[in-house]
Amino acid sequence: MTDKLDALPDAVAAQAFRRLVRHLRHRTDAQNVDLMGLSGFCRNCLSDWIEEAGDLPRAEARETIYGMPQAEWKARYQTEATPDQLARMEESVKRNAGREEALDDALDDSFPASDPPAMTEPGRG
Repeated sequence: MTDKLDALPDAVAAQAFRRLVRHLRHRTDAQNVDLMGLSGFCRNCLSDWIEEAGDLPRAEARETIYGMPQAEWKARYQTEATPDQLARMEESVKRNAGREEALDDALDDSFPASDPPAMTEPGRG
């Protein structure tokens, strides 16, 4: 059985991703430490994934997600994390253990068409 996520057209996935990023830009009240505490990922994770997938410099990837330089976003919107927030984040991050490689492998398997011919067909490109 094919996973419906893997069958999702790249254009649809890209549109949903852009909507997620715009939502996060709007919801500046949702602190990264809270996102990490609930889901084990945050704006920085998204920007790291963009950096890795697009071979972008970290600052450019972060600005892509934040909509401004990260330092500016932090100065405007980031609040001091409480001990409870940090504890929830640490517990949540523990649940990610071992999943990162599995998620990377699943992503590699789901988007072979996005690799340039030089990567998928040696001697071409």
